[in-house]
Formats: sequence, structure tokens, C-alpha cells
Amino acid sequence: MSTPARYDFDTVIDRRGTWCVQWDGVADRFGVDGLLPFTISDMDFETAPEVLSALRSRLEHGVLGYTSWQQDDFLSAVAHWYGTRYGTRIDTGRLVYGPSVLNQLSQLLRMWTTEGEGVVVHTPTYDGFRKAVVGLGRELRGVPVGDTAALERELARADTKVLVLCSPHNPTGRVWTEAELRATAALARRHGVAVISDEIHADFVHEGYTHVPYARVAGDERWAVITSASKSFNFPALTGSYGLIGDPADHAEYLRRMETAEGLASPAVLSLTAHIAAYREGVAWLDEVRAYTAGNLAMVGERLDTDCPELGWVPPQAGYLAWIDLRPLGVDDEALQRVLIEREKVAIMPGAVYGAPGFLRLNVGCARSKAEAGVSALVRGIRAVRA
Repeated sequence: MSTPARYDFDTVIDRRGTWCVQWDGVADRFGVDGLLPFTISDMDFETAPEVLSALRSRLEHGVLGYTSWQQDDFLSAVAHWYGTRYGTRIDTGRLVYGPSVLNQLSQLLRMWTTEGEGVVVHTPTYDGFRKAVVGLGRELRGVPVGDTAALERELARADTKVLVLCSPHNPTGRVWTEAELRATAALARRHGVAVISDEIHADFVHEGYTHVPYARVAGDERWAVITSASKSFNFPALTGSYGLIGDPADHAEYLRRMETAEGLASPAVLSLTAHIAAYREGVAWLDEVRAYTAGNLAMVGERLDTDCPELGWVPPQAGYLAWIDLRPLGVDDEALQRVLIEREKVAIMPGAVYGAPGFLRLNVGCARSKAEAGVSALVRGIRAVRA
């Protein structure tokens, strides 16, 4: 007999008019207001009630002055999470803090590369990586997910300085095995390339797969992990991320840059509060929301298997983003987007955003009824352009 759900993910919460990027900002990307969105990777759910309770208590104190992240409540909560969730002991002396994962990525790229040097990413590529790398004047070098030979070729180039590893991978939802990560670490070490592992999707690894923190496999190569609880517990609007930096000198330099050049010594107190509550009290909520979104992905799989069996689509190994390869259907990307926007009134991210025409990324971090509406609209759109 299954355990009754403690949390409600079926109730639809109206996010319109809350300055929400996914709902209120849909016209910025799709050119039309009022679309039902399945886009940017946040969820439509309230964060864990344990987190909300902690935030209310902190606000009731009333004083919101400058704050330090270098205190035991935060450091021990992160260590507790890694120990209980991933069976990995971390050195809290290696921890750093930042306003966002992408900000941390940019800081590390400034530290470890100069303009014109190469930064390797796996393709398809999260568009935030592309913007950060290209925006800093570095050369983006893509290698297909799983192509070890291509990875080594790019890492061996004399001016390749950094590998940005997305673990688990966004947008495909691929979970790297420990053997793969150890092989990647060995390649990076052999070619003198630093590794920055973005692990913000780690807590959403599904049953049958295991996330291995890069900190567990890292050796003498230059490395950093960047992550946040904001993706897992759905509080990105609070800002805040943290990371681990392997080399003590790099760790000190990162802190110097953040505290002096960037003026970011004091973090957002509500972000710290949310992280601590999430990691100390939020595990039950996280496990339920992960199971719920896995159910949404299974529903997408069943619909596509019934209506578009040529795709042979299977749910991702991690996350709540359905990465769908439509190439077997031979549909025109632009025609499909027109139908989805103009006729079906839905916004679904085209694969071209991630350098992969012929794909779609459908966010099902939402109530089951919304996810069902999204996949139904997609099926109708496919039928329309194939007619």
C-alpha cells in the first residue's frame, strides 16, 4: 500500500501578475501574451512549507541587516545534505557563496581563462552557458553528449582551459555515471583543463539513477562545483548559490574577487534561511515533488507512445524537463512553433535555443492537469503540421 501524499501538487496556483518570467514574460520570447507556458525551468509549485515557515520566522524578527554566509548553520546544513543525500563528505573550508550559479560560472571563467581561449561544453547546451562563455569573449567549443573521443580532442587543444560540465545534463536529463566522471576528471588532469561542474539539477535524479558529486571524483585537476537548492525547492527568486573550489589558492582568489571587486560579501539573508531549512527539513517534500514530476514525465511518455510511436520517447534520467526528439517525424520546426503559438496557445521551448533544431523542451514541473494540457497541445500541433 502506497504512503498517502503529505503535500498538494495538483492544485493550480495562479502565477500571473507576480512578475513571473515563465508566465508574465512569455511574450518576450514568443511574441504573444497569454500563452500557457512550459518554458523556463522553474516549477509552478509553492516551495516546501518547511521553507516557507522558516522564511516567515526570519521576517518576524524584523531586522534585515548585513549577513554572513560563513557561519555554522549554513555550512553544516550543506555538509549534512551532501552526507545524507549523496554519501559524500565535503570539506566546508572549500565552500564559497554567490548570487547565482551563472554568476559563479562567470567569476570562475574570469579567473581561469582569458579572452579568446576555449571553453568546452556538451551539446545540446543550456543557453545560459552559451551566453556566459560568449559574452565574456571566450570561444565556446561543443562536444556531443557521450562522445568521449570528441571530448578528448577538444580538451587536448592547447588553448582549451575549461570544461563546463552540466551534471545532470540540461537539457537532456542525462545522469553521468561515476565511471564517466572519473574518466572525465582523468582527461582534464591529463590536458591541464579546469572543470566547473554545474550540479543544480542533482536533487532531481530519478529512481534507478544516482548522482555522483564531482567533488567525490576530483583529483589534482583544477575544479569547482557550483549549485544551489533554489532549483530543487523552487525558490530562485530569493537568489543565492554556493560552490566548492578544490585548490586553496583558487578558493582564496574567488573570495577576494567576490568580496572586493564585486562587492558581494553579504548574501541575501532569506536565501540562506531557505537553504538551511530545505537541507535540514525539506527532504520529504523534495522526494514527493520528484515523484510527482516523474509521474508527469511518465504521462508524457504514454501519450507520445500512443500518438507518436515513431519517436520511441523515454523519460529523462533526471529533472522535470521532457527533452523530445521530433526529427523522426520530419516536422518543420518553424511551422510547428507557429501552430503551437497561434492555434494551441502554448509556449514550448524549441530545441534551437540549445543548439539542437528538431527537438523541444517541455517543462512539466507543474500540476498534472497543466502537463496533460501541454502534451495534448503538442500532439495536436504535430498532427496539424503533418496533415
